[in-house]
Amino acid sequence: MSKAKPFVSDLEAIRKRARQDIDKGAMTAGYKADRATVVKLLNHALATEIVCVLRYKYHYYMASGIHSQAIKQEFLQHANEEQGHADLIAERITQLDGKPDFSPEGLATRSHSDYVEGEDIVDMIKEDLVAERIAIDSYREMIDYVGKDDPTTRRVLESILAMEEEHAEDMNTLLEQLGKKGEPAKPAPVHGGRAGAKKNGRKRG
Repeated sequence: MSKAKPFVSDLEAIRKRARQDIDKGAMTAGYKADRATVVKLLNHALATEIVCVLRYKYHYYMASGIHSQAIKQEFLQHANEEQGHADLIAERITQLDGKPDFSPEGLATRSHSDYVEGEDIVDMIKEDLVAERIAIDSYREMIDYVGKDDPTTRRVLESILAMEEEHAEDMNTLLEQLGKKGEPAKPAPVHGGRAGAKKNGRKRG
């Protein structure tokens, strides 16, 4: 049986570095990842979450019809949870001595998923499911990139990924339920016209 490897730490060196680099906050000499790249990836994730909040909010306000009330509440819950993700990401960016990018300019370009309004309630759910699937793959790639170099960021991303997988399952379940109930209702008209704008091109992959 092999002998257990002892844990040896130079406490005096750690204490000295902590005092010397006190202006760096949570960033210590032990941080192994490429900080600039991690911050950039997190800002892309932040933009993705903000776009998801906006899309779910739009769907919450525009969904109407006989089956819409429960679905509206699902949209609202997801919007609130995506906002929570955005807050977690922004907090981690600041811990890494970065600046969270909340600027509306270039938001759609930074986001991995699109803001697509949808034509009716089923279309809305489909667009949300597409966006969740994009987010799932994006977070998996970021987690693989971070690896063991930044365990705190990895845990944040893993917790968000788990929630995005739940969101995708929720949207898939709603699609199955609506399919059994027949033709869905259309969104409520706005100013006498049909709600919903022409679809934008989707980003895939």
